[in-house]
Amino acid sequence: MAFRKLLTGWAVAGTACVLSVAHAASLSDPAVATGAQASASSISATHASTPLGAAHILSAPFASGPLGSANVPRIALDDAYLPVVRADMNEQIIHIPVAGDPSVTLETTVYRPDGPGPFPMVVFNHGKIPGDPRMQPRSDPVSFAREFVRRGYVVVAPNRQGFAGSGGTYQQDGCDVASNGLGQAADVATAVDYMAKQPYVDATHIVVAGTSHGGLATMAYGTEAAHGVRALINFSGGLRQDACTGWQNNLTEAFGDYGARARVASLWLYGDNDSVWTPDLVTRMYAAFHTAQLGEAQPGAGAKLVDFGAYKNDAHRLVGDRDGVKIWWPKVEAFLANQGMPTAVEYRVATQAAPRATGYASIDTVAAVPFLDQAGRDGYRNFLKQYPSRAFAVSDSGAWSWAEGGDNPMAVAIANCQQHSSDPCRLYAVNSNVVWSNDTATAQSDNADGSRAVAADSADDSHSLASR
Repeated sequence: MAFRKLLTGWAVAGTACVLSVAHAASLSDPAVATGAQASASSISATHASTPLGAAHILSAPFASGPLGSANVPRIALDDAYLPVVRADMNEQIIHIPVAGDPSVTLETTVYRPDGPGPFPMVVFNHGKIPGDPRMQPRSDPVSFAREFVRRGYVVVAPNRQGFAGSGGTYQQDGCDVASNGLGQAADVATAVDYMAKQPYVDATHIVVAGTSHGGLATMAYGTEAAHGVRALINFSGGLRQDACTGWQNNLTEAFGDYGARARVASLWLYGDNDSVWTPDLVTRMYAAFHTAQLGEAQPGAGAKLVDFGAYKNDAHRLVGDRDGVKIWWPKVEAFLANQGMPTAVEYRVATQAAPRATGYASIDTVAAVPFLDQAGRDGYRNFLKQYPSRAFAVSDSGAWSWAEGGDNPMAVAIANCQQHSSDPCRLYAVNSNVVWSNDTATAQSDNADGSRAVAADSADDSHSLASR
């Protein structure tokens, strides 16, 4: 790949990825715990700008409408007869060598169905959190991966240079967003080229996707994509650089640059209440890309923007949230089918079922929750305000935690509670049901089906979390 090399630039404060909020305090520090609850409830962001759907851009295909009134097709779940893939989806962590410097490797998570393949492949590119990229957790997009493994895909989630456990150094490249994206795309190309050579991968059927900063990298990669790459998926892509004057213009121009050289069809998914991008900026970014495309006759390289409306408290979290699948998959399914990619369900991935309601108490009866002090009861009241995909865990010693969203809030709530308790933590409530009973079995941080507790600050698994 001949992606433009980056100059070593100076670090610029900014982020293009909204993450989960995590707060923890020791049992002996109720003041900190109380502050945690306030922080966890303050993560929402609103925009008063015009919804994306109000702007019709050129003649490009465009879907719009608020989530609250959207008619979302149900995903077919009658797959009991299909072969079962275990819950961890045969996860492997590998290290992909960077061309020209094999001492530098990209820490990469691979999920795959059972069997020798060859399977189609989707590469998922992570976002960027504030601070040191090396402190960012390994990319682990479980909800995204599950939908593709069910359909017989290999899912590859590389960490780019300087992120998580990958070698090398993250290059900001100053305020030059276009160059930044192309530099990130070089690592995407490394992952695609390496994995395409694996015997279990069908190198003629490849999709590249990304969220936030990874969405920018995905679109940059589309300028020189490998021949087997048939589709690009951009979930809320971009790079926000608040320290750069006119960063919105820089970002818009970068997408225009990529559009002029696009070689692969792309699907753009953005929401109205994104905490990083305003609807007006999304309109500008897509218009720049599409307008540049009109001047370049690239067969099959069309683009479509989908406005999926508002999603929970922040549209930026869509792809990291299990609840988001029913919103994005129908659009992705239709797009992939048009690009000659398979979409039929071929496997059933084992998942942890939520415990059944026990009738121990009503969900909103705060006084019924055992072992809690006043701070814990306040924490439970905060839990009741969260979206329905939620879980609350408590231990006999009074430690507690709630989690909302992500892929498995039950595992997250138990794991975070356990960090602050020598006694086993158990689930008290899941979604809108109390699942507690006095003889509830001791919960384990690693579930029997192999599902894992997810780090609270994962860039690809956004959820809200509070604990004591």
